[in-house]
Amino acid sequence: MRVRDLPLSDELVAHYEAQGIDELYPPQAAAVEAGVCDGGGVVAAIPTASGKTFIAELAMLTADGPGLYVVPLRALAREKYEAFAELPGVEAGISTGDFDSPGEELADYDVVVATSEKVDSAIRNGASWVEKLACVVVDEVHLLGAEGRGPTLEVTLATLQRRAPGLQIVALSATVDNPEDIADWLDAELVRNRWRPIDLRTGVYCEERVRFDDGTDLTVDCDSTDLPPSADADTEATAALVADAVDNGGQALAFVRSRREAESLARRLAQDGLGSASAVADEVLDAGATETGERLADALESGVAFHHAGLRSDHRVAVENGFRNRDISVICATPTLAAGVNVPARRVVIRDQKRYTGSEMAWLPVLEVHQMCGRAGRPHLDPYGEAVLVGDENTRDELRTRYVEAEPEAVESKLADPEALRTHVLSVVASEFADSRESILDLLGATFYAHQTPDMDLSGVVDAVISDLVSMEMVIDEEALSATELGAQVSRQYLSPETGARIVSGLRTAARMETTTELTALEIVCDTPDMHGTYLGNRERAAMYQYATKHAAEFTTKMGETENFERWLEAVKTARILHDWAEDVPARDIVDAYRIGPGDLESRIERAEWLLGGADALSNVVGVSMPELSSVRARL
Repeated sequence: MRVRDLPLSDELVAHYEAQGIDELYPPQAAAVEAGVCDGGGVVAAIPTASGKTFIAELAMLTADGPGLYVVPLRALAREKYEAFAELPGVEAGISTGDFDSPGEELADYDVVVATSEKVDSAIRNGASWVEKLACVVVDEVHLLGAEGRGPTLEVTLATLQRRAPGLQIVALSATVDNPEDIADWLDAELVRNRWRPIDLRTGVYCEERVRFDDGTDLTVDCDSTDLPPSADADTEATAALVADAVDNGGQALAFVRSRREAESLARRLAQDGLGSASAVADEVLDAGATETGERLADALESGVAFHHAGLRSDHRVAVENGFRNRDISVICATPTLAAGVNVPARRVVIRDQKRYTGSEMAWLPVLEVHQMCGRAGRPHLDPYGEAVLVGDENTRDELRTRYVEAEPEAVESKLADPEALRTHVLSVVASEFADSRESILDLLGATFYAHQTPDMDLSGVVDAVISDLVSMEMVIDEEALSATELGAQVSRQYLSPETGARIVSGLRTAARMETTTELTALEIVCDTPDMHGTYLGNRERAAMYQYATKHAAEFTTKMGETENFERWLEAVKTARILHDWAEDVPARDIVDAYRIGPGDLESRIERAEWLLGGADALSNVVGVSMPELSSVRARL
């Protein structure tokens, strides 16, 4: 099937042909046959690099009205927006923030790219543009099974289907065990195909040899007899596998379990003379580097980069672009890169197959490892892709059984989580989409959770959730269900009910205090479920305890009364970090003093701005004047 055979304008056909796209890949042709150009719902469960984005574009370009492309990550939103903005005759928009806005300006675009949280918040704030949508494309729909993000995605989809009857939904997924469940739920045709434009072979390394699943072998020179006693055998094997790929004209991705390991591996690989990315190093330094950025720039001088959430966002973008432009030979990354932006390589090396869960080292999910492996093989650049799991004689067979030969896990809904249910029940009541237990149950009956558990009686669960929301003063349960002014504001500000309740409690306590400060405001919002926790190391615990004691009169929580003192002390640390930032302490000093990454500081500032704005809105509802909320927000 050719692009010229599709119902596209001559301009669009010329655009695709200029990019070398004139013949459809088999999965793309299957999606067309399934009705993606005719308004039909489609679930495409196909490997990475098999043409999912083109399937999405076909759906939105042929839809009889505006299209919405839903992504899980902001970085991915920017990448997709830039691709759609290049389409001739298409006005593309992007929205990933402003959780207290309906985003009515988005109605002016042909295609909008947004995170699922932004779409959910727009619906809560009465967005009328969602009712005019003709097509919604959901990227990474297998994240229905993710904690936190999954329930938001499935409730949003269930709501969109009711707000826009006849809506075409196209869902793009990695290869999972049960895509038919998702297709049945969405009443869509399933396109399940394992075809890839570049062959991928996956194998396990052991004792200088990789045995691949296609029966071929690869010998890699890694003579462990020459290693110093301090050397790590898995790291040296990874270095040998990476060097072999680079020496043969390819690029490599090396996955490890943690940020520290990513930087450590990058330092080791930088010793091997794998190239040079001086221009990218200069870009990182010119952006204003902390010590982490300087370490990144040093590695880049040798053609090596590391990538993790502790990096500043502009440094991560520089690494991603540098790798796509083939300036960087190898990226050492944590698993989050596998689920993010498009950075394919000839060889993927997975050194660590376990991660620390807080109590033990646990195996990574099969789907997560398969997504890492799927990054191997770049169309038009590589003749093949290779994914290698580093093992030894003790783990070789298990790695092969667990990851090479196994199918990925089934996607299971996480909507039954009480916190998720409270959030979404408040949302549908506050937006007046449901005003009774029956209408709530009716909406929940359209979710993926209900589809997977058709015999489950949710009435008792809904009763418990409503009772919780009543006790939080957010819902009135009388002849009909309705949101209080507080509940409506919590929902509009996109706060979880638990966070809203904590903020209200903090505001009321602050109103009884002799004096409040900006540190008081920061403690209130930092001690909420919606603020990312900040790790408190053993060496800094005593110092943070002393700080909390010194500033006890400024905090709404008394040190001897908190249910979880460790969690509260972490919140105090976050508040202290933000207070330093507001006081113009340089980012470099903050990062060094508190042992956090520049990206951690960036994300805490962003979340604090959102939470302080939400707290300010709630203060008006509960009648508590606290000007420090807006003053410290402005200074952040």
